[in-house]
Amino acid sequence: MYFSGPSLIFWLIFVIPLVAGLGWIMWQDKRHRRSGLLILAVIVVVGIVYMYLKTRGL
Repeated sequence: MYFSGPSLIFWLIFVIPLVAGLGWIMWQDKRHRRSGLLILAVIVVVGIVYMYLKTRGL
């Protein structure tokens, strides 16, 4: 997978810290931990697939 400069900056500054922060917040909720992390994982996977399809794999 090839990342252009702006795409790499976006991932490093926004996406990775956001997902890590949301994962940490969901990990703190002991009652809904598994479902929250599962929903977060589904959102990330859907976002990556959508991005891949919209850029036609570029």
